[in-house]
Amino acid sequence: MDDKNTYDAIVVGSGITGGWAAKELTESGLKTLVLERGRNVVHGKDYPTANLAPWELPHGNEFTLKEQEEYAIQKHLWIVKPDTKHFFVKDTDFPYEQVKPFHWFRGYQVGGKSLMWSRHTFRWSDLDFEANAREGIGIDWPIRYRDIEPWYDYVERFIGVSGQNEGLSQLPDQQLLPPHEMNCLERTVKERLSKAYNDRVMIVPRIAVLTQPHNGRGACQSRNLCARGCPFGAYFSSNSSTLPAATRTGNLTLRPFSIVHSLIYDEKKNRAIGVQVIDAETREMHEYRARVIFLNGSTLNSTLILMNSVSSRFPHGFANTSGVLGRYLMDHQTAGAAYGIWEGDENKYYAGRKPNGMYIPRFRNVHTKHPDFLRGYAYECYSGRDDWSRGKELPGIGADYKKEMTEPGRWHMYMEGYGECLPYESNGVTLDPEKKDPWGMPILKVDMQFRENEMKMKADMQAASLEMMEKSGFKEVNVVPLHAPPGATIHEMGTARMGNDPRNSVLNKFNQTHDVPNVFVTDGSCMVSTACQNPSLTYMALTARACHHAVEEMKKGNI
Repeated sequence: MDDKNTYDAIVVGSGITGGWAAKELTESGLKTLVLERGRNVVHGKDYPTANLAPWELPHGNEFTLKEQEEYAIQKHLWIVKPDTKHFFVKDTDFPYEQVKPFHWFRGYQVGGKSLMWSRHTFRWSDLDFEANAREGIGIDWPIRYRDIEPWYDYVERFIGVSGQNEGLSQLPDQQLLPPHEMNCLERTVKERLSKAYNDRVMIVPRIAVLTQPHNGRGACQSRNLCARGCPFGAYFSSNSSTLPAATRTGNLTLRPFSIVHSLIYDEKKNRAIGVQVIDAETREMHEYRARVIFLNGSTLNSTLILMNSVSSRFPHGFANTSGVLGRYLMDHQTAGAAYGIWEGDENKYYAGRKPNGMYIPRFRNVHTKHPDFLRGYAYECYSGRDDWSRGKELPGIGADYKKEMTEPGRWHMYMEGYGECLPYESNGVTLDPEKKDPWGMPILKVDMQFRENEMKMKADMQAASLEMMEKSGFKEVNVVPLHAPPGATIHEMGTARMGNDPRNSVLNKFNQTHDVPNVFVTDGSCMVSTACQNPSLTYMALTARACHHAVEEMKKGNI
């Protein structure tokens, strides 16, 4: 093997966890190759629509008929429009098979989905890490909050998280920058909910968007154009933060257009010695070698690589002696939405478009047990005043009508629930033995559905949202029906889960495969349960922790 293709470490993927792996490994002195299947995206330079005005976007920023076909799945995501499509795949180019309805939203470029994630950044508590063991569901997490707490601290201090601590047991306090300001309606609803309930509270959410300059990045400009790419670096992404940090070490090699086909396994050494890579532009196959390999291609892609890496020892997928690789796929369910009109405060407005709303943390099955379902859910709440676009729905014509549209309309609030999904063995992915994608990789078959516990939770989420809005004083409160399939929340988890027992898990407590000690998987595929909080912060903390362990094991000569 040519020396130029040999490194200390290989990281597959450059998204939220891949960027963190790159940063941690290079800062530890390891010559690190990051392989990204998509194109390069340079922070600030490759955000082509970041500063365009609405009238500069063709077709009112709506897809043409041809684009609707090309983005048949991606278009279901509310932020996917012509101004953001450059960060999302064309579904016609990247097919997969839905055994049951499943929306797979993907961004194949340097930075991955870190360029358009929602940036909600919450810790998990032992209410979450102990849930499986307490209820006899799935398997026990191999870690507890105390194991990951210092890594939460470490990640938060680096990425910059704005928000407010509330001293809640189910939502641990964090290392926070000052919060984004609440508007007048949010302050009123927060106060009314606290008077109406003793088991729930509305809080300013904790988000990875800066309210002040931090680590060389600028503060948020309140444009709410985050998904186009933030040239100020105000929201955390691999491109604005971790990859530049890795680059500064001089130890990083970044190779875009590199589709990882499989891991190369040496049975005599019981080590993965490298990866086979398809050049996305030329279709040529290359090999790269390293002492340690981190898989960070996102949940389904990392599992696809593992399943495609077969050998005489691992005929059913790499490090799959447990037989659970590809099983226990999970995603949060989005449901229980309500919308209401607020009468009053017509003389009050706000400046800018802040990047967050409000948040109602989990209150079900925290201190008392609900009779109908396990686990819990939380709500994201968004409010504002109707703008000129309301004119599309209202009758009218002429100068008076136009003048009315220049004035702010009524206040409103939208409340949407995010609920936990239990791990089920039958929810998972397999490789189609016949069908291939344009690069010769096997097509992934996704088979997942929400079940009885999720349906009972969904009904409660809906009832609770209506009740809270009515008790807060909203008028014209209506249910907003949401029937999104799994995958729609973009929080895919599981399929290569952690665990203490090699007989029922793929990874150990340090995200290291039980079967082969120099391969680590630290993206969402490692998760054992979903909690109801957004999972990205936990992915990042687990990645930093696993990198530290890998470096220590390399120093000891164990890998």
